[in-house]
Amino acid sequence: MNAYSNQYQNNQVMTASPEQILIMLYDGAIRFVRQAKFAIEDNRAGDKAIAISKAVAIITEFSNTLDYEVGGEIALDLGNLYDFMIRELSAVNARSEIERLMPVENILLDLREGFSGAAQINQSGTQTGIKSESTVGQVAVSF
Repeated sequence: MNAYSNQYQNNQVMTASPEQILIMLYDGAIRFVRQAKFAIEDNRAGDKAIAISKAVAIITEFSNTLDYEVGGEIALDLGNLYDFMIRELSAVNARSEIERLMPVENILLDLREGFSGAAQINQSGTQTGIKSESTVGQVAVSF
């Protein structure tokens, strides 16, 4: 990446809301899972390992920042999903079983969609002066 691209990305992150950062992290994890898939197809073991490592790092951070007291059952369910994805990615890293990437990608896409929808609801509530009790901001507190 060139210096301008790095500066643009830094500005994006520095000016983003917590909800937007969460969506960016999901986008990154999805991108890395897809990169791992392409690396396996092209028999590029090194690139596969790097992509999987980056996806695992993001998902691990999601898991590590869950607040089970605030999030309750939702946090527990998310923790279980994150653990499943980490196990699957580790298996793919060891054995290049590309078919195990699809469930991980699908879960990440579903979670991204859910958090994105909650962020939009939160944003529209903020603009109208009404805040919903079930906003992504509260869910993001568990991250």
